[in-house]
This record gives sequence, structure tokens and C-alpha cells, in this order.
Amino acid sequence: MAFLSDTLSRVKPSPTIAVSNLAAELKAAGKDVIGLGAGEPDFDTPDNIKQAGIKAITEGRTKYTAVDGIPELKAAICAKLKRDNGLDYTPAQVSVGTGGKQILYNALMATLNPGDEVVIPAPYWVSYPDMTLLAGGTPVIAPAGADTAFKLTPEALEAAITPKTKWLIFNSPSNPTGAGYTWDELKALTDVLLKHPHVWVMTDDMYEHLVYDGFEFCTPAQVEPRLYDRTLTVNGVSKAYAMTGWRIGYAAGPKELIAAMRKIQSQSTSNPCSVSQYAAVEALNGPQDFIAANNETFKRRRDLVVTMLNAAEGITCATPEGAFYVYPDVAGCIGKTTEGGKLISNDEDFCTALLEEKGVAAVFGAAFGLSPNFRVSYATSDENLKEACTRIQAFCAGLK
Repeated sequence: MAFLSDTLSRVKPSPTIAVSNLAAELKAAGKDVIGLGAGEPDFDTPDNIKQAGIKAITEGRTKYTAVDGIPELKAAICAKLKRDNGLDYTPAQVSVGTGGKQILYNALMATLNPGDEVVIPAPYWVSYPDMTLLAGGTPVIAPAGADTAFKLTPEALEAAITPKTKWLIFNSPSNPTGAGYTWDELKALTDVLLKHPHVWVMTDDMYEHLVYDGFEFCTPAQVEPRLYDRTLTVNGVSKAYAMTGWRIGYAAGPKELIAAMRKIQSQSTSNPCSVSQYAAVEALNGPQDFIAANNETFKRRRDLVVTMLNAAEGITCATPEGAFYVYPDVAGCIGKTTEGGKLISNDEDFCTALLEEKGVAAVFGAAFGLSPNFRVSYATSDENLKEACTRIQAFCAGLK
């Protein structure tokens, strides 16, 4: 359609949202579908946080706020970054947006010029390359496959950097793999970045608190203080606090960058929801003990899913350090034919046939930049996970 912008041709809709929507449509039509595509906890928002939102409504805190966050929330974010990460920021260095996605988008829009490159380790969250393209930049994909435990190596990072590189987007624990970087692994990457002073680092720490088996989270500016002045530390309340629908993300970084992001936001969405901001203050300042309890549940589910998927013919599945995803390899299923007569040529075929023939919705690996894999979210009930994995086992057993 000639009326539409050329920019649209550079991007595609989010595959993860598409899978979740398709699963919901099939369920609404009466199909027996188990959705493993959603990137959100199935836990309810804790009551103290909900009550803070209700209190904000009853007290009439429903007007416009400052474009990039109320002072109370910026103060809570500064306190959180000091408490959890040992990082010192002032409120003038903090931006609050409508979810982490807007924060990342604002930063890219505020900094990228045509020809600028953004290094993105693959597999990656589906939106990183498309947001880069929307902002006029060029994604440069750096391999971080199973042979390196789904982690970017210093060698791969070095090879991806050019004089045109403006950002490295770094995500730990990772969506889609759950891989988390240790202090030493991250230090090896920051050592590379120190050699390239023109490269900034955008960290997506959204899954910071969702870690297992004693894994200790760390973030780049914490590991290498010399990168502080060219790091944007991004986080939010959606995952750890089960607040996906409240839509609050935030970032801390250099004042000039934060001011540029504020300018973008002032002409796009303006402030995030006022009620959600007051709820987020309570999330960050209030009790944190429920996170450990939720993580016990997530760990149990992770172990269940990893065990059952590894028992499926043609599938191998690594045990991740964090988040609530696994990223199984389906190389042993490629080239085979399903009981329904469908040839499995790639991971998208695998996921399509799995949904059509067994009613299990998951996201194919090509959407995340690494095949042949698929992403399973274990942020659903044990019962659903057992049934879904049983169906996956049966699906694989029926391949010829």
C-alpha cells in the first residue's frame, strides 16, 4: 500500500506476541491449546503493590506527571540501584517509561544515525533488531550459540565491533535462553569494550532477580566502573514483581542521554500511567521476600521442563541460570515427517506442526536469530507444563 511509510518494510510484528495471540484465538474457538509463548509470570501482582495502586486512585493521583517519572519513583530507582547493584545515580540520571521496551526504543531513537551499528548477540529478544532498524540503525548480529552456553565471547564481541558501532545491547539473564553471565564472563566482555571508547553498552537487566542455583547477578557498570559514563542500565518491574500489565520500565545513565530520551518521550507518549508509577514505588521500596518464594516455583518448573524435554526424541535442552525460558535444540527432528504428514524443514515448521497437531504453542528459534531451536516459557502451572511436555514427547515420538 503506497500510503504507508517505507519504514514499515524494515520491521516485522513481534513473533512472541503473535504466538500468544494465536494461542488465545484457538482457545477462544474451543481448541485445547497450551500456550508456552508468553513472556510473563503467571503469579498475581503482590497485594501490597496492588493496594498502593488502589490508594493512588482513591487519593486522586490520576493526573499527568512529569514526562519521565514522578520524583518518588526516581528516588526509589536510585535506592534500588545502590542497594542491589552498588551503582550511584541521581534522579536526573533516571528515566521512567511505559515498560522496558519504550526505554530501549527511546535510547535508540535518541542516539542512532543512518549507518550506525548496534551489536546484538544471538539468540536475542525479538525486538532488539527491529527497534534498531526503526531508529535508522543497522543490527550487527554476534553469535552466542550453544557451543558457548548461549553467551557472547570476548572474541565474538571484538569481531563484531567496527568504527560504526554505537551500542552493544546486553541481556543477562537472557530472553530467550535464560543464560546468565558470571562476573568473570562479564569482565572479559567489559575488557573488550574498554578498548573501544566509541562503543556504549545498553544493558537489559529485566530478569535480574529471576536466578537459580545460587547464581549471582551482575551488571556491566558494576563489573567495570570505567564504563559507567557510557552505560545505560535498563530494568523494570514487570518480571520479578509480576507487573507486566502495569507497564513500568526504567533506565539510569548519563544526564545528557536521559535528557535526550525525555525529549523523545515528551513527543510520543508523555508520562507512564500515574497509578502504575505509585505502585512501582511500593514494588521497589516494599517487601522483597516473595521474589525468593516465586523463584523456588520457577526453579521447580525449570527442572521439570528440562528433564521432560531431554526425554523427547530429537530434542536436547540445556539448563539455564535464570529468567523463565528454556531454548531446546530440535536438530534431531529436522528432515522428518509428522504423523499428520507435515515435513519438518526448520524450527518454524516444528512449532507450526506442534501447535496444529498437539495443541502446544511455542515460539520458533529463527525469530530469536538462532536455529534450529524453539523457546519454551515455563511461567505457567506445573500441570500445564507436564501436559505440554508430554504432548511434545508424543509429537517427537511420532516423527518418521
